[in-house]
Parts: sequence; C-alpha cells; structure tokens
Amino acid sequence: MTELERMLSGQLYFSADSKLTEMRNNARKLCRQYNNTDETQQQLRSQLLDKMFARKGNNSYIEPPFTCDYGCHISVGDNFYANFGCVILDVNKVTIGNNVMLAPSVHIFTATHPTDATVRNSGLELGQPITIGDNVWIGGATVINPGVTIGNNCVIGSGSVVTHDIPDNSIAVGNPCRVIKSADADSSYWKQQADNYYSTKQQDDSRK
Repeated sequence: MTELERMLSGQLYFSADSKLTEMRNNARKLCRQYNNTDETQQQLRSQLLDKMFARKGNNSYIEPPFTCDYGCHISVGDNFYANFGCVILDVNKVTIGNNVMLAPSVHIFTATHPTDATVRNSGLELGQPITIGDNVWIGGATVINPGVTIGNNCVIGSGSVVTHDIPDNSIAVGNPCRVIKSADADSSYWKQQADNYYSTKQQDDSRK
C-alpha cells in the first residue's frame, strides 16, 4: 500500500512521504490564493474551491481565511456555508451534507496521533473520517474530533468539543459535547416566529 492508501484507510502512515508532501503543498497554494481574493472575486473563489475539494455542491461558500490539509478529501453538499477561520484537517475523508452552516472558527480534525510517545515521535500518524449530515448548524469555536458522525438536523452549541457521534435531530453542547434536547422541542416556536416575520413583512410591503 502507498502512504496515501494507508492514510485514507485509517492505518498508521508516514506523513513526510513525498507524494503526501506534494499534495499538502498544492492545498496550501490553493488556500493562499483563495485567502488572497477579495469580495469582488466570487467566481474565482468558487473555481478555487472546485480545484480544492472532491465535491462542492451548488451555492456553497467559505469566508476567508480558510485552511485545509489536502482539500481533495473534502466533500460538501448544496448550500454549504463556513464563516471566518474554518480549519479542516482532511487526512481522512470529511463528508458534509446539504444546508450545513459553520460559525466562525469551527475546526474539523480527522488527524490524530498515537498516544505512545515513542511511536508518535517516529513521525507515524493516522486519521479517521468525519461525517456531518444535512441541515446542521455548528456553533462558533467548535472542535470536531476524528471519527465523529453528526446526524441530520442537529445544532452544536458554540465552544463544543465533539468527541462522540451525535444522533439525528439533536441539540448538543459542551466539552465533551452531549445532547441536551431534541431539535424538535423548539420547532413550533421558530415556525411561529417565521410566520410572524412573513406576515409583518407582507404588511410592510403593502404600505410601500
């Protein structure tokens, strides 16, 4: 197996491998180009993300600065949004669904290291994939650790450290992140607030 194949299969691999180094350098170049764009260069930003990512859905956008390890192991669905300071260490696959929003400074880490110091100091590393479902909102300064799956329709509170899977339809917060209630618990409240907004807006528009 190549070091790349070992890395993607979750086995120990040597990160200083020449091919992996070349891939990381390419990602850094693309990230630098992306982060040096300005707000008038939306088409260029989209093109650079197309070059970086394995898949980029429609209407997907990332606020610079953005940092990733390889980029080519990241797949995002439609209507993906990441606010300022997103970091994705994609030594293994990161799969993100549709309608996912990341607040500022969300960090997604597939990369990990052996807990034995001798093995760790040898330069051997490993990674575990991360999956985020559809309709998920991740609060600011959240850290998502290797091997985690976050289900559909979840909200992760700001400052959380997600160390274990979060099931569908959950609101979860804390370090370590834990489920505190169902996302459905607030559903009727927010639907009523939305109805009030559209009703008021319609009235305001009719007065113009």
